[in-house]
Amino acid sequence: MKFLGIIPARYASTRFPAKPLANLGGKMVIQRVYEQVTSVLNDAIVATDDVRIADAVNAFGGKVVMTSTSHKSGTDRCFEAYTKTPGDFDVIINIQGDEPFIQPVQLQAIMDCFKDPQTQIATLVKPFIPSDGYDALENVNSPKVVVNKNMQALYFSRSIIPYFRNKDRKDWLTGHTYYKHIGLYAYRAEVLREITSLPQSPLEITESLEQLRWLENGYVIKVGISEVETIGIDTPEDLEKAEAFLAKQHAV
Repeated sequence: MKFLGIIPARYASTRFPAKPLANLGGKMVIQRVYEQVTSVLNDAIVATDDVRIADAVNAFGGKVVMTSTSHKSGTDRCFEAYTKTPGDFDVIINIQGDEPFIQPVQLQAIMDCFKDPQTQIATLVKPFIPSDGYDALENVNSPKVVVNKNMQALYFSRSIIPYFRNKDRKDWLTGHTYYKHIGLYAYRAEVLREITSLPQSPLEITESLEQLRWLENGYVIKVGISEVETIGIDTPEDLEKAEAFLAKQHAV
């Protein structure tokens, strides 16, 4: 099975403009993501709509594809980049361009999901642990996932799912395994083509979660488990946390 890693990267961001080019420990954020991905995948490209990001990727020796400025999601950008990339690929992995600490074990975990022939789309989750606390579980920016016995997604929500009836909230994390969604996706090539042509769905619009469109249309999303905690960069404050995290890693 041949995998292609695509890293969508936009320059325009409401909360943190130009974040792919932000300096993190002497390297740009996008360079750190690219280096992590290419440590596992032989084929990987950055997909961007901005020449400044393209020039930066070329400067550090990475591969880049220019895409439309009109895409509404990273999935749409991934599909255009895939159609512009020579080669015959079975699975496309969508790696967010603001995840400089994406780990090889996470990429391997999502690739392993495709050992199941029923897998059409794959993503990762991380179990919440009791020390995370109820506030972390309640955070609407950290979507939750429920799965079936075959580790296929049943639903994603910004609310806490499942609701633990007849138990005090402070004990929810000790009484049930809750899963936090990690925004790493992979799609069989033909499925990626199909899902990018689907209109927005009611559940997707309600929760503002794109993956609900796929579930509503009957696609099977296989879920892999990761025990690794990573730091995504959405704001300048997140970049400061990432700097501290990187410094701690180097101090070990």
